[in-house]
Amino acid sequence: MTATLDRPAPAPVGRLVDQFEKGLDAPICLTWELTYACNLSCVHCLSSSGKRDPRELSTEQCKAIIDELQRMQVFYVNIGGGEPTVRSDFWELVDYATSHQVGVKFSTNGLKIDKAVAARLAASDYVDVQISLDGATAEVNDAVRGPGSFDMAIRALENLAEAGFSDAKISVVVTRHNVSQLDEFKAMADKFGATLRITRLRPSGRGADVWDDLHPLPSQQRELYAWLVAHGDGVLTGDSFFHLAAFAEPGQGGLPGLNLCGAGRVVCLIDPIGDVYACPFAIHENFLAGNILSDGGFRTIWQQSDLFLELREPQNAGACTKCAHFDACRGGCMAAKFFTGLPLAGPDPECVQGFGEQLLAGDRTAPTANKDHSRGVPLTLMTRPAHSVPGAGMTRPPSRDCDENPLAGFAPV
Repeated sequence: MTATLDRPAPAPVGRLVDQFEKGLDAPICLTWELTYACNLSCVHCLSSSGKRDPRELSTEQCKAIIDELQRMQVFYVNIGGGEPTVRSDFWELVDYATSHQVGVKFSTNGLKIDKAVAARLAASDYVDVQISLDGATAEVNDAVRGPGSFDMAIRALENLAEAGFSDAKISVVVTRHNVSQLDEFKAMADKFGATLRITRLRPSGRGADVWDDLHPLPSQQRELYAWLVAHGDGVLTGDSFFHLAAFAEPGQGGLPGLNLCGAGRVVCLIDPIGDVYACPFAIHENFLAGNILSDGGFRTIWQQSDLFLELREPQNAGACTKCAHFDACRGGCMAAKFFTGLPLAGPDPECVQGFGEQLLAGDRTAPTANKDHSRGVPLTLMTRPAHSVPGAGMTRPPSRDCDENPLAGFAPV
């Protein structure tokens, strides 16, 4: 007869969201923008990318950061930009990260994903690729991302599929012009053996200039919610749409994803010069926690910075705490409130109960961006009828030669 030992019952763990609110020893979603250089000039770019910053971290400095992430047991890093593949050392850094047990997910507009690169990626077990598309048709996509960008992204997806790359991601920022194309995006993902990832349009970076024209209308928010309820199990959303959870009827299950602002708790961003921000959607001095080169390294900033410690304390949600839907939406997105000039202790500007609309209609002062890496005059929205799409007059194609010069192929302004 096998003897058994009496063991005390394990202590209750509690809700995962409660643990996340208090912060973790290391981020579970770390975004690292390797460069601000980019061949495109998307109208909603969160980082106002275009030109390379001359203070950009060197190869060796990047490798030192990877070493620290390995010691912290960061599982993977989400590399973006700008267009990260235009760095001449991009593949060297990817190989260095994966050889040091730090997986890589990188976001790209498809510029460098030719057949040879696709075959290389298909042979790797620790690299995931995310192709950015903001329209299921060239007309809708190119109005936001620039002429030729749709064909470039589709060519990258075709090359990945042909090479046998498993489960690429198609990343879509939902706007009022593409929310009706969600079924088409899902069909496109199925066609290429990919997974659809949809994210929320935030009014930060250049997105602040176009948010009023591009963010989904209230009726479209309801349409988006219904689509997610029906199809969300096979779609990645992260923490993008927890503000929509207030649509749920009593007893109805919530939306997939994290219904919590993870800024400084489970997510953060490292920018190309080593500045660490609380959130990829909040690149502003108010959310700057420190610089890796001057403030003791990433671990020190993540675990000890005043900003991150403050964000891990219970937050004041103001009148939202009295709302019957507060546990579902938790007051919404910090970045969306900040960049629309709304108080952080208040409702999301896209609050589905309408409280955000009331505040947007009142007096408010939206903060100005304190970083802009755009190439001269950024792409702008044109005056247009309500049924048209933004940027219809843009004629500048994406550059293919920005490894050495991010301005290659662009006329000076």
